[in-house]
Amino acid sequence: MTEPILALPDVDLAYDLRGPAPSESAHRPLLMIGQPMTAEGFTALAAYFPDRTVITYDPRGLGRSVRKDGRTDNSPTVQAEDVHALVAALDVGPVDLFASSGGAVTALALVTAHPADIATLVAHEPPILSVLPDADAAARGQAQVRDAYQAKGSFAGMAAFIAYTSWQGEFTDAFFAQPPADPAMFGMPAEDDGTRDDPLLSDRSWAITGYVPDTAALKAAPTRVVIAVGAETAGTLTARTAEATAALLDSTPAVFPSHHGGFTGPDSGYPGQPELFADRLRELLDESRA
Repeated sequence: MTEPILALPDVDLAYDLRGPAPSESAHRPLLMIGQPMTAEGFTALAAYFPDRTVITYDPRGLGRSVRKDGRTDNSPTVQAEDVHALVAALDVGPVDLFASSGGAVTALALVTAHPADIATLVAHEPPILSVLPDADAAARGQAQVRDAYQAKGSFAGMAAFIAYTSWQGEFTDAFFAQPPADPAMFGMPAEDDGTRDDPLLSDRSWAITGYVPDTAALKAAPTRVVIAVGAETAGTLTARTAEATAALLDSTPAVFPSHHGGFTGPDSGYPGQPELFADRLRELLDESRA
């Protein structure tokens, strides 16, 4: 595995090439992206595709990728241009793309702007609040997570985030009537760790959750777009956003094993079922070749 850098005007993008060279594989290269997760989170899943060139990268400002634009916000349209530049620099397009969470939003922006880059996109649980019938209430809940984080740090913020993302169904008055989530309920300490720049718990990634898909462009693209959902996330926020996004595209989500991070291995802290997840992903990608 190599760890080269793609130097762009406003970011140095770190990426990885795993497995055989594209010329040595009978399959398209498989690109895997997340947000705010870095390339490291795809290690377990990539291992189940030894017959493909697997490309992973760290989004700008995360992990090894150093921003040079002086910004701290995370925009799916900006990150889509980064991924486009990477595909162009490697001269491997069109690629197949598996995209997780915020990376799935970036992927939808990429298909909108550069549809020729991607043959098949599997977008796993894109957290797009704008597609929900209770979008305003969902945004209010997101603001509560940010406020808890700003007031008391990572443990309070993460407790609020877990309560928010595990809530079943629409965000009703019952959700907002709850007392603040206690970190101790999730095995976390109560003290303030002093951080305020976490891309998940702050408002730095609100451009991702606030993204509005260009439905017409996605439908018109030559890319096969598959929205995916985890079998264990039914009724929760990202399952609902996945279902609503799929509905915009006149489809239903493809069900994958496990949860929101179901492709991760035992070193993730919340492991999924990466082997079964890879089997499902391979099945969908093979359908595109049939």
